[in-house]
This record gives sequence, structure tokens and C-alpha cells, in this order.
Amino acid sequence: MLSGAFATIGRYWKPLIGMALTLFGAATLVMVVAFVVAASAVASQWDELTSGSSSSPDATELVPLAVAFGVLMAIGMIVYLLASAMMQAAVPVVLQEAVLGRPVSFGEVWKRAWERVWSIIGTVFLMGLVMLIGMAPLLAAFAGLMVYAVSLGDEDGALPLALIGSLVGLLLAPAAIWLWVRLCLAPTVVVFENQRPLAALRRSAQLVRGTWWRVFGITLLGFGLAAMIGFMIQMPFQMIGMLPGLFDPADMGSEPSDGALIAMFGGLMVLSFISQMISQLITMVLPPLVTGLLYVDLRMRTENLGPVLAGAAGATLPEQYGPAPATPA
Repeated sequence: MLSGAFATIGRYWKPLIGMALTLFGAATLVMVVAFVVAASAVASQWDELTSGSSSSPDATELVPLAVAFGVLMAIGMIVYLLASAMMQAAVPVVLQEAVLGRPVSFGEVWKRAWERVWSIIGTVFLMGLVMLIGMAPLLAAFAGLMVYAVSLGDEDGALPLALIGSLVGLLLAPAAIWLWVRLCLAPTVVVFENQRPLAALRRSAQLVRGTWWRVFGITLLGFGLAAMIGFMIQMPFQMIGMLPGLFDPADMGSEPSDGALIAMFGGLMVLSFISQMISQLITMVLPPLVTGLLYVDLRMRTENLGPVLAGAAGATLPEQYGPAPATPA
């Protein structure tokens, strides 16, 4: 599966990398513009809030900051959700042509992915609700722990909430993982079979039945490998970002000016964006490819997909699937 995924990336890198660069580049640009707009909206009150006066800022003075932060977070979630959904639709589109050995253009991938993106969003949303089975108690435990820490132990119910939430979350986590693995092929089903979200979830559960551990192991390996590669890509940029902290301002003669600080932190933000974008080229392409190949493999094993692929490819299967079965007289 992994070798097939890397072979697909090597052969179809133009549409895959092109889609990832276009989508996450546009999402990053939208976030930068939103950040600039939000910063300009609160710039007039920034000096008052950071003047260091003894009196704490009034609650009404914090409203613009809270609104700007909330709007920025909402925009970020929407644009990155849409970009991720487009990639989860684009990767199976490319894989459809890859298993048949046919080329595919960027424009065709974009068109076919956009046709299925809303079904992908619905499918991912339903899968997220499934994950909340185990995540909700853990989030409640984290909230209780934060309240306990901020209140310095004055809130009596915070610590029991953290303990009970952690226990319930740990008990429900295996069920959430089991359900997620059963449903993990649903985004691929949406594209390959033009299914709606609920039908895709049922179809995924049907395909995974009886092979849960195999699907779990291969999927976990794919996500783990993608995360490791992404971390290795980001690590050099993070080391560059740590360099300014290695120098003592006293050793540099004079304190840096405001312009120098803005330029330095602006450069670090640019490097961070670049590293994240390069990392996302792997983390958003490799796992969907692995699950897509799992889908094809499971259908080859259980539903005799070979003749269907042979007919779609003009009675010629890709080499990795072997010769087409003989047609009975």
C-alpha cells in the first residue's frame, strides 16, 4: 500500500501537488488577509491595552479584540475545512485514473473534485461526530483541569469533572477508534461510487467488515509516516526560528528597533507558513492515497473488481493487478 501510494505521488505529482499548493496557498493567503484586517480593526485600541497602566482594561475595550479573534478563527476553520475537503475529493479522483494507468489533468481533477466536495464535507462532518464519542469527555476533562489550574484549586467541582471526564473518555476511546476505522473509507466511496454521506458510511462499514485490524494497521502506518515526514520538513524551519533566542540583546550592542522586531517576527511567520505548506503537501496527500488504495484492494479481494477495471481500461489492467481474467465462452 505504501509503495503504491508513493508510486502514485511520483507519477501524478503535478495534479496532486498542484491541487495542494493551490488550495492551501489560497487558504493561507485568506488567513493572512483576515489577520491584517483584524489587526487594523483593533490597532486603534492596542496602545491603550498595552500601555502598562495599573488599571485593568474595561470589558467593553476587550470586545473588539474578542470579536476580531472569533472572526479570524471562524474564517480559518472554514477555509481550511474547504481546502481539506477538496484535497480529500481530489486524491481519489487522481487514484481513479491511476489504477487504470490513464493521465489526468489539473483542470479535470479540480472539476470532478468540486462536484463531490459538499458530499465530502458532509461525510467528514459525520465522521467527526463519531469521533466526538471519545473526544467530548476528554475535552470536558481538559476544561475542568484548566478551570482547576486557573482558580488555584478554589473550584470544588473542577477536579472531579477532570477525573470523571478522563475516565469516561478512556473507556469510550476504543469504541470511537473502532467506529472511525469502520468508516475511514467513506470519503473514497463518495468519489469512486458517487455516494451520499450516509450511504458512503454504510458502504465503508460493509467493506471493512472482517478486515478491521488490517485496515487499522495500514491506515495508522500511513498517518504515522505522513506525520513523521511532515515533522522532518518543519524541523529545519523551527530551528531557524529558534536562532534569535540564542543571542543576548546585551551582546548585540543595542536593543533592536521596533522595525527590526517586526521584520524578524514577520520573517519567522513567513518561514512558518512555508514549512506548514510544504508539510501539508505530504500530510494531506499520503493518507488519502493509502485509504484509497485500501478501498481498491478490498474491492479486488471481496467483489472481483478486476473485470470492472479491465473493462474501464479497455480490457487492460495496470501491471500491479496482474492479467485480466479470462472471459467465459
